Amino acid sequence: MGKRLSKIYTRTGDDGTTGLGDGSRVAKDNLRVEAYGTVDEANSAIGIVLACETVPQHVADVLTAVQHDLFELGGELCIPGHSAVTDEFIGRLEAELDKLNADLPALAEFILPGGGKAAAACHLARTIVRRAERRVASLADNETVRPQVLRYLNRLSDLLFVVARVLARAEDGQEVLWNRDR
Repeated sequence: MGKRLSKIYTRTGDDGTTGLGDGSRVAKDNLRVEAYGTVDEANSAIGIVLACETVPQHVADVLTAVQHDLFELGGELCIPGHSAVTDEFIGRLEAELDKLNADLPALAEFILPGGGKAAAACHLARTIVRRAERRVASLADNETVRPQVLRYLNRLSDLLFVVARVLARAEDGQEVLWNRDR
């Protein structure tokens, strides 16, 4: 493991710049910083889901593994040229998606975000992952980003949608279907 921070504030960012993992400095609103910062935000939102008492253990295990993955993914974005996300990460998400979705009723309508506290928190995490995906896509328009990063985020938002549906049922919540004729 690399250096540990013994002092949290460094004052090096007081000028509006931040250090990337390779030691270079960029503006705090740089596309790369926006991308890994939004991934970090998504990871925090998943932490809120995990803080809910109604999350079944299997789902908690899946989401905890995702949090570790997101640290790896954030590291890949923070260090230009670094590779961390593998096809196996994406395969794991797809396998969990298939398992969790197998017992859910088919959807014929859109559902509104909600269904209970954990389910609603999971929907919020899903939308933050979608924003992270957009930030990474913007970065990829300007710099090299490996395709596994975008594929992982795309699959993760799908997984979080399915997990939200599972959590709604675990909380005895109701999925509210979108009613276009309301």
